[in-house]
Amino acid sequence: MRAIEITQPGAPDVLQLCERPMPVAGPGQVLIKVHAAGINRPDVLQRTGNYPVPKGASDLPGLEIAGEIVSGDLAGSDFKPGDQVCALVQGGGYAEYCIADLKLCLPVPKGMTMLEAASLPETFFTVWSNVYDRGGLQEGETFMVQGGSSGIGVTAIQLAKALGHTVFATAGSDEKCRACEALGADRAINYKTEDFVEVVKTATNGKGVDVILDMVGGDYVPREIGCLADDGRLVFIALLGGGKATVPLGQILLRRLTLTGSTLRPRPVAFKAAIAAKLREHVWPLLEAGKIKPVIYKTFPLAEAAQAHTLMESSSHVGKIVLEVIPAE
Repeated sequence: MRAIEITQPGAPDVLQLCERPMPVAGPGQVLIKVHAAGINRPDVLQRTGNYPVPKGASDLPGLEIAGEIVSGDLAGSDFKPGDQVCALVQGGGYAEYCIADLKLCLPVPKGMTMLEAASLPETFFTVWSNVYDRGGLQEGETFMVQGGSSGIGVTAIQLAKALGHTVFATAGSDEKCRACEALGADRAINYKTEDFVEVVKTATNGKGVDVILDMVGGDYVPREIGCLADDGRLVFIALLGGGKATVPLGQILLRRLTLTGSTLRPRPVAFKAAIAAKLREHVWPLLEAGKIKPVIYKTFPLAEAAQAHTLMESSSHVGKIVLEVIPAE
């Protein structure tokens, strides 16, 4: 099969087309003929040598795919060979065939293309796990996401809005802010020209927001604490702004704040399978009803993965970047 491999740690041009043996599904796994694969920040980190591959996972990049089941261990499921699915995978998505754990496969939502479906798993698993399971966002509470125009951001905005929350988002330009508001954000904040703490406090009559999803860290942390409501939760999923921060511990004590975070890739299949079940129950109906829509900025052929990574690193996109492995008919 054709695949994209990381020839050595480095710039996007280390991503090269290669030939690899077709992977073999083990117990509880299926072989998927990949039609499309999503691009995510962890892929960039893996390419630069800053995200170790979990033991036993493919060294090929790619954490989410959409395609059709070819074969595998389908016992106990409602799937069969030929079914169209999207899946969260441990790696290997940038290829014509990929192995997926059966419990991490979800049906392609009705009415969606394979390209659209490939943009779903990584961000929806991440957002649900961190905003609802870890962050505990409840009915009537307010939510803010940093990096609202990213793949994670557009997912978080739409999901929180569809589930009835007031949503704030930050982005780096007025154009991106308007895009966030078009997706459902009640107020998008240009972090280059506005103080998000001041905007949030004013908009909430001084209360602050209940949950913040943060992929920045660094010097954002004390400011985020400043715009959390009492009993608020700050959830980290990345540290693009740095891994160290000065934290006002007194505020945590006085206002009963929670600082937490997680990474998804190293977690066991059973943990991710529980998220998949919640997505199928609570989110897939919203996708099929058109209340949440995939936001795809640009697609690239598999052989142009390097160009896709260059775009990802430019941060000029709004939404997801997807590799097209089998051209759409």
